[in-house]
Amino acid sequence: MKFSDLDLTKSYTYADYLKWTFEERVELIKGKIFKMSPAPSSGHQRISSRLHLAIGNFLAGNKCEVFTAPFDVRLPRKSVNDKDIITVVQPDLFINCDPSKIEERGCLGAPDVVIEILSPSNNKKELKYKHDLYQEAGVKEYWIIDPREKSVQIYLLIEGKLLASGHLFAEDNDVVTTSILPGFKLSLADLFINL
Repeated sequence: MKFSDLDLTKSYTYADYLKWTFEERVELIKGKIFKMSPAPSSGHQRISSRLHLAIGNFLAGNKCEVFTAPFDVRLPRKSVNDKDIITVVQPDLFINCDPSKIEERGCLGAPDVVIEILSPSNNKKELKYKHDLYQEAGVKEYWIIDPREKSVQIYLLIEGKLLASGHLFAEDNDVVTTSILPGFKLSLADLFINL
């Protein structure tokens, strides 16, 4: 099967997703297929690596873990049965503090923190679709990293809504913290150095 064989007007499930063997990476958002961006840029990869190292080192010996794409995050609505799951995403990074959600096939349920790094081809999808998706799923924090602005927009889940809580900038020497990981601090100047 090729990606071009799919009918993009149809709705699909995780059971369908498991059968696909084409090379293109895709995500399912409420049953609809979204083709993922081509391979990330070097700047994207530097940011992802720095985040992974900083968070991973902080979490050494902790029950929370950080994961990087490609790693499926299934967000069930009705049931955890593959044929009922219509949303499968691959965030750039995520932090999960509930070990029971991690399986061989990925994460089943909402991670605690989802981190997306924007690229020119995915801004609309990240900002429009995924915000609502993560809110509905109960993600506690959603970070959107903009390499061009050298900024991080943080949304916190408050009374069921992901609300903007801060827009941080490297040029202002801002530092990212999170209530999910008390004591964690990340300088944006360090995150975006040499980009």
